[in-house]
Amino acid sequence: MHPGSLALLLHAHLPFVRHPEHEEFHEEDWLFEAVVETYVPLLKVFRKLVADKIPFRLTLTMTPTVCAMLRDPLLQDRTERYIARGVELSRLEIERTAAEGQLNELARFYHARFLEVQSFYLRDIGRDIVAAFAELQRDGVIEIITCAATHGFLPLMESYPEAMRAQIFIGRDYHRECFGVDPVGIWLPECGYIPGIDQVLKEANIRWFVVDAHGLMYGEPRPRFAIFSPYYTVAGPAVFARDRESSRQVWSSREGYPGDPAYRDFYRDIGKDLPEEYLHRVYPEVGHRRFTGIKYHRITGSEHKDLYRRDWAMGAADSHAGHFVQSRVDQMNHLRSILPVDPIILSPFDAELFGHWWYEGPEFLDLVLRKAVYDQQAFTLATPSQYLADHPTLQIVAPSPSSWGNKGYWEVWLDQVNSWIYPHLHAAARRMTESARKYARTKSKVRERILAQMARELLLAQSSDWAFLMKTGTAREYAEKRTKDHILRFTRLYETLGEKAPDQSLLAACESRDNIFPNINWRYYA
Repeated sequence: MHPGSLALLLHAHLPFVRHPEHEEFHEEDWLFEAVVETYVPLLKVFRKLVADKIPFRLTLTMTPTVCAMLRDPLLQDRTERYIARGVELSRLEIERTAAEGQLNELARFYHARFLEVQSFYLRDIGRDIVAAFAELQRDGVIEIITCAATHGFLPLMESYPEAMRAQIFIGRDYHRECFGVDPVGIWLPECGYIPGIDQVLKEANIRWFVVDAHGLMYGEPRPRFAIFSPYYTVAGPAVFARDRESSRQVWSSREGYPGDPAYRDFYRDIGKDLPEEYLHRVYPEVGHRRFTGIKYHRITGSEHKDLYRRDWAMGAADSHAGHFVQSRVDQMNHLRSILPVDPIILSPFDAELFGHWWYEGPEFLDLVLRKAVYDQQAFTLATPSQYLADHPTLQIVAPSPSSWGNKGYWEVWLDQVNSWIYPHLHAAARRMTESARKYARTKSKVRERILAQMARELLLAQSSDWAFLMKTGTAREYAEKRTKDHILRFTRLYETLGEKAPDQSLLAACESRDNIFPNINWRYYA
């Protein structure tokens, strides 16, 4: 009997946040924190596995917005500055806690970590995280897939198929620009699927995608092997489904590993605890407190929290990695006993969970991969593309409309809090399509630039992150402002497009600020 397959998939995504008009901007920290706590640690884990000749396989989404920010010179400069501040603050912390024993030990730990990140980012990879991941793909240990251009929620573009098509095609094109190859798979933003998306993926030559479990289980006809096999859609691309059992062990706020009291507490940060005048020795005054990445406590209680013990946390990570692998062994043995096919378990997670939200996540993942290779024989690590190559004959199923959001459909991105954005997004999509068709054969370089920038502004306004942040109340004001700003810029560009002498100063200002996708093909909207 052949072993089954475990496909681990990490989805690396952040909204495009870049503010050259400000020297400091709070929301840019989202990227810097991800670099320090997730992307660099994951790169180090994967490189060590390669050096140790561990034959692991893993799939990684790197969304176009993440790639664009990681490649941007301004944001690279600011990432370097963020890391340098961490080095300096942790040095000050060593001095401040000199007489405090365990606290001083933790300060020294953080100082060493920041120095390691600084050395790796500046010297080992020359600030080019995208190229470092691309090298791992060339080594054959990870497969990098793409996403819609700005993570737009595709089901809510159903009435404007040109906008949906542009999201997918522009995302594919930018992936090719970043990695030198076309993507074989795609992560649909929020796993949002409606019939017709499979046809667009076929046109983009994308071979597979992922839906949530109910999106497949409610498909027509009923999938013969539940969620433990891929299926061809009517248009051709294959569909895989998220395994909820393995996801729950990591994601669940009640059952998930990251809630273990041995692990570091995310919210207790010295940037929130220590006097502002002390923190201003490193960070400028910006009118609010910020996370520094230096956190001394573990997850214990709501008021009093015990100090973090790194050795305890590593022990918990080892135990949880063993439990995760053994659970997959048990799950796979059960599936192999009841299914007449080689089962595949697809376990997707947000990449930023590993390191940023769950500080010990990269170490957990490292241990999972090592134990999966050496400590069991029930399954092999695989990518969806590998599985399809080995299993070319599949049932045809039409997936059901679905997402991985709350209750499984659209309510996270369309409710009374954020519904106001859609008339504006739809009007802009309609205008973009009309303009692209009207000027499809234009010879004017200025109008070409205007149309390209209109496409950028529309794409950025469509990011699913803004509706999500409005719904959750996290950074709601910023999300609302970003939506309004992009729609306003789009509208002003649309208005000047038809003028005899278009406003080139407006165009240049928009191009400088929202510089994503420099080689964008706006004719996808035509």
